[in-house]
Amino acid sequence: MIGAEIRSHPAVPPEPALDPREVLVATSVTEPAGRRLPCPAAPLLAAGLARAGTRARTAPVVLLPEGTVSPFRVVTAPAAAGAVAPRPVLACGAMVGPVRRGPGVAAAHDRRTWGAAWNTVDGWSRLARPRTVLLAAPRSFCAGVERAIETVERLLERRAADGTPLFVRKQIVHNAHVVRDLEQRGAVFVEELDEVPAGGLVVFSAHGVSPAVRAEAARRGLTVVDATCPLVTKVHAEARRFAARGSTVVLIGHAGHEEVEGTLGEAPRSTVLVRDRDDVAALDLPADADVACLTQTTLAVDETAEVIDALRDRFPNLRAPASEDICYATTNRQLALRAVAAEVDLVLVVGSPNSSNSLRLVDLCRRAGTPAHLIEDAARIRPGWLEPAARIGLTAGASAPPSLVEGVVDTLRGLGPVTVLERTTTVETVRFAPPSPVRSR
Repeated sequence: MIGAEIRSHPAVPPEPALDPREVLVATSVTEPAGRRLPCPAAPLLAAGLARAGTRARTAPVVLLPEGTVSPFRVVTAPAAAGAVAPRPVLACGAMVGPVRRGPGVAAAHDRRTWGAAWNTVDGWSRLARPRTVLLAAPRSFCAGVERAIETVERLLERRAADGTPLFVRKQIVHNAHVVRDLEQRGAVFVEELDEVPAGGLVVFSAHGVSPAVRAEAARRGLTVVDATCPLVTKVHAEARRFAARGSTVVLIGHAGHEEVEGTLGEAPRSTVLVRDRDDVAALDLPADADVACLTQTTLAVDETAEVIDALRDRFPNLRAPASEDICYATTNRQLALRAVAAEVDLVLVVGSPNSSNSLRLVDLCRRAGTPAHLIEDAARIRPGWLEPAARIGLTAGASAPPSLVEGVVDTLRGLGPVTVLERTTTVETVRFAPPSPVRSR
């Protein structure tokens, strides 16, 4: 296909010409006879090309019959009303023309583009072989995340008629795909309340806010819908209760995390933040001090237990809440992944980099000696990770949509047959009712 002439059909208006250094990565290829060949590993090639400095875009392509104008003419669907234009083509996971079979086939007009494209294709093609994927269950959305997303979705539906904006303070949950989807549907995400017009409607995220934020919303006359996870609300109530009794509240968590900032704001004069045993040792408090401990809900269970043990060693009369602060979903996902990690060569955790519970899943595997990587979606997978991996563990943080996990499995199928096995350690039945302002009337 190198150098094959691809000309515009006289009966079809051409699409805007593309730079010959740009490569189209086919997500599927439809042959002249009508057979459609899926190209599931297309995201891997497109991302690999981008990392190599080659401009790439993905789209389905259709091959026109030989003799029509050129055997290698393409149209990009769904523009099948179909503008046709000269363009280089990179099809992954399908045979395009008579050149070769394998995970990738490419055509490009520019020699340098061809070289970069072929190197990328060749790199992925060498990874083509059967694999086993072990899915950890439970994974993906928890009840608090589902409640928060549903809150925004219902409000968007109600406000669609009059077109008034819906504002959300911070990310509703820590996942870029979720935020992007809600933005496309009309939600306006802001960092602080001064970006919301006076009298506007604003949703507080699942991570919670401090009393100071609530006071500012009231001062500015904002209508507030609170999507704070009920388990975070529980921690806030405990902070107020312990502080009211005169205890020094030691909060175990990560500085700068939105949940931590909200909890610290409940009793700022009575609360100190620690992250690890060293922070506990550095606390300037006597051994007989009245100390209570709380934790961020998304921490690693085993690491947090070590910090609590260190607190008990220093403060024998340590107070703690009646039940664990670390949420059920965080705990369940860690236990499920621990059961999988010992059986695989590599673990992929689907989640965004600012998702605390997703990061803890990666940490858990690495501490156990299993290579693990956090990926926002299938396109973030690197070839070097897969080369030694015949068995791959797969899970997702509590704020990652299940569809992203399905996308990873589908993409791996572009590199050869995939056997999928699921390891279930518990079945979650927890559900949280939406905030009262959005409940069905």
